Amino acid sequence: MMNIVLLEPEMPANTGNIGRTCVATGTRLHLIEPLGFKLNEKAIKRAGLDYWDKLDVQVYADYQDFLDRNPQAIGNLYFATTKAHRLYTEPTYRPDCYLMFGKESAGIPEEILVANEPYCVRIPMWGEIRSLNLANSVSIVLYEALRQNRFGELNPAGQLHRLHWNGEN
Repeated sequence: MMNIVLLEPEMPANTGNIGRTCVATGTRLHLIEPLGFKLNEKAIKRAGLDYWDKLDVQVYADYQDFLDRNPQAIGNLYFATTKAHRLYTEPTYRPDCYLMFGKESAGIPEEILVANEPYCVRIPMWGEIRSLNLANSVSIVLYEALRQNRFGELNPAGQLHRLHWNGEN
């Protein structure tokens, strides 16, 4: 199972959208406090639609608590940051990897990035854009990791239904 780790997320709508993506992909969501919202806020549930109760979510007091409770993440944890030298497409992601994203206003703290530089990845952007939306960044990196693992248990087949207007095909 893939794992998304949000370090001190601030915006409930982003976390709700990420939660919905996690449900759709069978991914576990790890939230590291402090959170910029309460998990029972309407905004988070609105963004997650009616999927929030299906979400596999774990909450941690701080980064060290996360590491202590997930020792298997060490060496299998990737840090998404605009400061990385490697693109998010370069690592070979295992099907049980952890993908960490920092809070919207500041990203992942520098000391964590420096200590884990070989595992830092970035999404390329044009010009002077500072960063992408957190929920979009999570989707981009998560789907690359899923693609590398042949999408695991995800349903690859779509369902096309014929549309009918006024009895015409």
